[in-house]
Amino acid sequence: MGFDWTVPLVAAPMAGGASTPALVAAVNGAGGLGFLAAGYRSAQEMSRQVAETRESTDRPIGVNLFVPGPPAAPGAVDAYRERLRPEAVRRGVELPAVIPPDRDDWDAKLDALLHGPARGVAWLSYTFGLPEPAEAAAVRAAGIRQLGTVTSPEEARAATALGLDALVVQGPEAGGHRATHRAEDRPGPLPLLQLLGAVREVTPLPLVAAGGLGSGAAIAAALAAGATGVQLGTAYLRTDESGASAAHRRALVELDATTVTRAFTGRPARGLRNAFIERHEGYAPAAYPEVHHLTQPLRAAASRAEDLTAMHLWAGTAHREAREGRAADVTRELWRDALR
Repeated sequence: MGFDWTVPLVAAPMAGGASTPALVAAVNGAGGLGFLAAGYRSAQEMSRQVAETRESTDRPIGVNLFVPGPPAAPGAVDAYRERLRPEAVRRGVELPAVIPPDRDDWDAKLDALLHGPARGVAWLSYTFGLPEPAEAAAVRAAGIRQLGTVTSPEEARAATALGLDALVVQGPEAGGHRATHRAEDRPGPLPLLQLLGAVREVTPLPLVAAGGLGSGAAIAAALAAGATGVQLGTAYLRTDESGASAAHRRALVELDATTVTRAFTGRPARGLRNAFIERHEGYAPAAYPEVHHLTQPLRAAASRAEDLTAMHLWAGTAHREAREGRAADVTRELWRDALR
């Protein structure tokens, strides 16, 4: 099973706007493999992005889906809502009183990828879990290769048993959400290179390393540890084609420490440490996507104000190494540095 790259660098799918068709096309043009982030998007929005990307590159592309999990228990976010209410008053926003079930348009996205306007993508990757066996079989029958994101050997065993084609092994250094298969799980402590070794012991599948890979030396170390390729997210946030906001780009330079928090979404996610996290981290329940929807008005208000003390600023541990410039140039430079 071959990957669609001449350079073994994958542009990570970064939901929320950071991943763009232009970023995917630029990384593809430099020999890498780009993934669109369909998380938080409707099936129609995802299909539009697939079409836009295809206008800019004739090379294979990938799409990432968030796998829906069971809803949180009724009332799981009630106490957290009350805790956040003073923040909402200060921001002049309303917190949602009711949060309906949300499967992230999973069924419609699968249909669009298999039978609709988004059909024909080369790769489909999964975050937050695995598809049902019948769904994985349907994707396989459509000729789409499947990439599961795992954070532990146990998750790797499950993905292998499902018949996926390859795995993204996400270490704790990664920016954004940890891809644990259950929202309530605490991410394991094994650093990426050790995690690669532990996962290699339980699966023969090709492994793509992810987490804290901001330099050529880090990329080379991951490949030497057994990875077939590497996936980069934070490394592309400051590029010309990134959809990251100006405030987020500034924060990557101005702020130092990252931390893992549930405060913004109810799932563990690594971001730049700020006052919002410090105030609320100890109180956020393991309820995703309920907390994500609960805090949406607060996050939107903070982003409009470019308030770095309250924005969700996802970033990996190597965020200070993120480079400005064209994504294609960054891809070539990182690979050149890795070969030294």
